Formats: sequence, structure tokens, C-alpha cells
Amino acid sequence: MKRGIHFLLILFCFQGIISAQDISFPELSGFRKQTSYPVYMPDNLWDFINGAADNYLAYGFADLHVAEYKKGKNTIKLEIYRHQDNTMAFGIYSSERSSGFEFLKLGSQGYRTGGSINFFKGNYYVKIRTFSKKENILKAVENLAIRVAESLPGEAALPQALLMFPENGLKKNEEVFINESVLGHDFLNKAFRAGYEVGPDSFSIYLFRGDATDIMKAAMTYVTTTGMEADEGAEGKYVLTDGYNGTVFLGWKDGALVLITGLAADQADIADSYISGILK
Repeated sequence: MKRGIHFLLILFCFQGIISAQDISFPELSGFRKQTSYPVYMPDNLWDFINGAADNYLAYGFADLHVAEYKKGKNTIKLEIYRHQDNTMAFGIYSSERSSGFEFLKLGSQGYRTGGSINFFKGNYYVKIRTFSKKENILKAVENLAIRVAESLPGEAALPQALLMFPENGLKKNEEVFINESVLGHDFLNKAFRAGYEVGPDSFSIYLFRGDATDIMKAAMTYVTTTGMEADEGAEGKYVLTDGYNGTVFLGWKDGALVLITGLAADQADIADSYISGILK
């Protein structure tokens, strides 16, 4: 029996090593590839990105593979972060993205800023950068990004939940995924957030999706924490006064919960039109 358990432990560890080593770094013409970095795991990610590690761990970080490409005094660094799933990869990617960047059709979505190109695809978040400003080196960064995107497994698509956000007033490329403590509440987790601007009004919409029972429980917990009485049911709408977030419009139906912040209490008609559009 002990021998069997010992064998299973060895097999489990061996499979873990395999899963952490199955990244293949492409060649880059004219550059010398170096892959001497260790594979970083959740317990030693701090060794590579120090204070930023907590944010990556909050988005289901699994492992990180690093390579460098050298040509004379020029260096290109490639970092491939693997996360729990596509939503988590989008979450970490979106937390470091700005709508003012130059966006690229790369993987699921990518952008260029200075000598850096970042993108995500499937479960992967990829960061490539150089400090060189030479045109041929910057072009090599782009070529490397294309080759990595082609080699990584997974669908090149944005999370399906983003399609539920109405187009009217949507601020493009500002959508994010928040994995924990949405609006500062520990009972609100795993939400997509989109920013809106309609006329003089700017507001945010948070979308949660999941098991219908869990969604209803989260909604009722939020309602009761603001001092209101919650009615159990398949759907409901409330206007809440949150001590930390001001007026919050809430609506849920089946497996979806919507929160809207940034609107005044007398703008319920605007909030209701968006909530109804999402929960239709």
C-alpha cells in the first residue's frame, strides 16, 4: 500500500514538472536565445516580480516562463504567464492595460506601448519588451509577439461575458475582470466591469455570472448589509445606499447579477434601462 502511495506521489510530481515545462520558445532570426531562467511558480514568483506578485496570484497564476533574445547590446525579454483559465488571463491583462495604448490584433487582444508588446490568449498572458529604440529591434519584438501568439494553445477570443455589456456609451478597451472583493465587499467576487459615458453622466456597470442560487445569495447579502429587506426570488431590483460606494443600483435574474455605480438616486430610469438590457 505504501509503495502504491509513493508511486502516486512521484507520478503527481512528475506531471507537475511536465506541465510547468511544456512552453516552447520560438527562434528569432539574428538573435541568440537564452532560456536559463527557472520556471517560476506561485511560491517563488516574488523572486521575479517582487511586489507585483500578489496581483498575479489573485488571478490564478500557475507558472511563468522567461527567455531573453540578445543581439549585440540589444536584449528582448519574453515573459509567458500561465493562469487558471481564460477569464483569469484576461483579468491580469486588463489590470495592466490602458485604453490609450495602441491596440493590436494579437492573440485575444494585445497592445503596444513604447518598446513593449503585451497580449493574452487562452490561459496565457504574454509580455515582451526591449529598452532599445532601434527600428529593427522594435520590429523584432513585433515578429516575436506574432510567433508566440501563433504557438500558444487556446482560443483567441475575449471572454463571452463581455458581449453582454450594451454598446451605447461603452468606453472601449476599459473592461476589466475583478476576481476578489468587488466594491470592497468580500462577499462580492468575480465580476466584469465596464465604464460608460452617456451625455454628462459617467458610470460603471459590474456583471457577475454563476450558479443562480449563488447569485441570488450574493444579491440578498448585499441588500441586507445596506439595511434593506431582501425578497427571495428568481429576480429582483433595488436601489441601495452603500456607505462606501454611494448609490448602487442592483438587479439580478437567474445566473446574472448587475450593479451600477456613479449614477444619482434620481437616475433610476437610466440604470433600469441598462440593467434590463443585460438581464433580458
